[in-house]
Amino acid sequence: QVQLVESGGGLVQAGGSLRLSCQASGRTFNRNSMGWFRQAPGKERDFVAAINWNGDMTYYADSVKGRFTISRDNAKNTVYLQMNSLKPEDTAVYYCAAGQLPVITTTHRSGFGSWGQGTQVTVSS
Repeated sequence: QVQLVESGGGLVQAGGSLRLSCQASGRTFNRNSMGWFRQAPGKERDFVAAINWNGDMTYYADSVKGRFTISRDNAKNTVYLQMNSLKPEDTAVYYCAAGQLPVITTTHRSGFGSWGQGTQVTVSS
């Protein structure tokens, strides 16, 4: 089992940038694919981005393609989400999640077994 702690959220103006970090503990991090999801008030928790265990493949929701970048540093047990050109509609709680397998086979929530507590991102217009 992997324990996950997100950080890096905050308040930013539209057009600005933030970098989220997800620190993992547990011996299996290097064998897990990883993902980021987000949940706005009153809405479902939606997929944002995911990365395979070794970083060779990444996946993005259409709404963030070209603006967000997921990466990982296995030596530091950390996965990142660089968010650029932020929009008010990006406002949400962002969650880090560990995939069930080393490679991404689904971007649905069911493909991820461990979740962090979330970090709030607020983008003002």
